[in-house]
Amino acid sequence: MKAVLDAYLNTSLVLRIGIALVLGLVVGLVGGPTVAEWLDPLGELLLRLLKFLVVPIVLLTLMVGINQANLGSMGRVGRKMLGFYVLTSALAITVGLGVASAFAPGSGLELTSSESVDVPENPGFVQVLLNIVPTNMVEAFAEPNLLGIIFTAIVFGIALLKLRESKVHSEVAERVYGVVSGLNEVTMKVMAGVLQYVPIGVFAIVASTAGEQGMNTILALGDMVMVLYIALAVQLVVYGVLMRLNGVNLMDFVREARAPVATAFATQSSSGTLPLTLNAARRLGVPQSIYGFSLPLGATINMDGAGIRIAISAAFAANVIGVPLDFVTMLEIVLIGTLASIGTAGVPGAGIVMIATVFAQVGLPIETVALLVSIDALVGMGATAMNVTGDLVCTSVIARSEDKYEAAEAGSSQAVPQEQLS
Repeated sequence: MKAVLDAYLNTSLVLRIGIALVLGLVVGLVGGPTVAEWLDPLGELLLRLLKFLVVPIVLLTLMVGINQANLGSMGRVGRKMLGFYVLTSALAITVGLGVASAFAPGSGLELTSSESVDVPENPGFVQVLLNIVPTNMVEAFAEPNLLGIIFTAIVFGIALLKLRESKVHSEVAERVYGVVSGLNEVTMKVMAGVLQYVPIGVFAIVASTAGEQGMNTILALGDMVMVLYIALAVQLVVYGVLMRLNGVNLMDFVREARAPVATAFATQSSSGTLPLTLNAARRLGVPQSIYGFSLPLGATINMDGAGIRIAISAAFAANVIGVPLDFVTMLEIVLIGTLASIGTAGVPGAGIVMIATVFAQVGLPIETVALLVSIDALVGMGATAMNVTGDLVCTSVIARSEDKYEAAEAGSSQAVPQEQLS
């Protein structure tokens, strides 16, 4: 037994997750709903373990990261990050519309009067912004409200940084920072233990999902699923181009990103995958001052996969009612979808909320969402994996741009003025 355990622990995490995905798919399709019911608790345990770590990881990583940087660089990184998130979200929706226009998913299907879906209420962009500031800090940690936790970490992290820089309080602030830094290291140690369970949980979740969905569901709306994954593949190419243009090593990125992306695919949770995403960024050599800020925020507002899902769903709905999208409507979808992907952050059933918001604005029937509910898990897997990939791409590109900026600053500071040479 010990030999088997040692072999398991010594095998690459990525390889274990890959094997778990394949085995889970096979076992789920063969075993059906019965196997899904048996394995569901093992998958639920993984989700609970990952969510258990989210709050301390976000809070401590961000506070430590802020105290390893300076306020000037934080502002610069924040501007780059928000700009990159908006750009890639718009690109993702554009890619989705382009691929959907080429393959026309939903053509030949009909909408019946019996189809309906309950859409959660969209709180609106302004309310999402207000929710960033929690009225009760304890409640924000208990929910958890990830944007509220990020706000808390930034506020207290900056306050701690300012105290460390002051002459009066520097000594006590250094002690506080030592405690925060130590707790962060303890959290990383706990995460290392949780990572060993990830392949088992991934196997259980994939088997459970495949057992519940079955082949009939996949075949019924197979064209929709196929088009979505083609669009996701095209978006990966876009990411590759962006990283190459910014000097990111693609081989290193792929090697480290595989584990969090595969886990996101299985769990369908960007925030739940956050511990693995942060670990991947650390292994890529990204400074904690950057990934501690960009990844938690990206897990809540950067949804490139969801953007592609919006675009494919809109084209699907238009083809079902026999009115293909025109160019003006596509532009509307790009604009509204980009805003919706940010404005519905943290809402339960966010995918349905975003799709329904876009449909309502461009005049597509909400009832068509009901046709997509049966493949929600299959679509959500790919979309979530793309969300996490986009977060890591953004973080890697910004880290590389900061390296270039600091190198340029160092070069200019070492340059001798011409007047001094004469």
